[in-house]
Amino acid sequence: MLKEKFFLPHNFLGIPKEYSQYQSSKFLILPIPYEQTTSFIKGTQNGPKAIIDASKQVEFYDEETGFEPYREGIYTFPELEPQALSPQAMVQRIYQVAKKICGEFSPNISNKEKILISLGGEHTITIGLVKAFKKKYKNLSVLQLDAHADLRDSYQDSKYSHACVMRRIHQFCPYVSVGIRSISLEEKRFAQRNKIKIFMAQGMKDNKSWMEQVIGLLSDEVYLTLDLDFLDPSIMPAVGTPEPGGFLWDETLDFLKRLSLKRKIIGWDIVELCPLPGNVFPDFLAAKLIYKLMGYILRREEERFHGTKKGSKKKRE
Repeated sequence: MLKEKFFLPHNFLGIPKEYSQYQSSKFLILPIPYEQTTSFIKGTQNGPKAIIDASKQVEFYDEETGFEPYREGIYTFPELEPQALSPQAMVQRIYQVAKKICGEFSPNISNKEKILISLGGEHTITIGLVKAFKKKYKNLSVLQLDAHADLRDSYQDSKYSHACVMRRIHQFCPYVSVGIRSISLEEKRFAQRNKIKIFMAQGMKDNKSWMEQVIGLLSDEVYLTLDLDFLDPSIMPAVGTPEPGGFLWDETLDFLKRLSLKRKIIGWDIVELCPLPGNVFPDFLAAKLIYKLMGYILRREEERFHGTKKGSKKKRE
């Protein structure tokens, strides 16, 4: 009895069982604590747990949208346990798991309205996830929010390094890259040869229309991969490869609002959180960012299909 009364369940937000059942949940949380190719600060394997732990302090009611997104259901999978696999083999394992979740092998379960949100772990996980979504959504495009281009063909003798993520994704899915502040000459030349759309952070600062330009380059169905080093280190210091000159909270939310209204976000991941001992703010920021985007997606659906907004004003008790 004590445990039921005082300890929150180990799921995203710590929500009650009636709102965290797989069949009835719109949002699915997949923690993937995989870390093998990180090249600077270690610790991304601890990111998923830190986000889930911090999420229990996020207010249920979102004052901006007027929603309590958890009421649509948020199911948290057990962690996808890392194994002693090569990065390529781990990508394939993630692909198989994500494909099953997306409904490829579950014809009796309708997942078409569900949204899978994956928590990294290092950025390498995105390759397998996008591959699974591309199997289901033929007209898919990917939006990368990141400080780094991640376009190397190989890094530290691995083609599946976190520094090669977008090079691998480019092989099977179109994408747009936003917020880049670190790119090698080889990556820049590859992007130019292949006409990859990259929005460098320096040029975006003076470009008032960059948000609409980015959205205009995306297909109707979008997979979002958000490396937390897209954000400025002043608000997100807990990343493996921090870069100055990043984006702040309000402008990031402004962009995600516009994106969610004009495109259908069918899934996303948040990667590269390296929790800092004694500083839980970055973990909480990541958790709240996830919950905010849930609210934006629900608002889009309400406005498009019902023309009204819903949402109880009841707060966490």
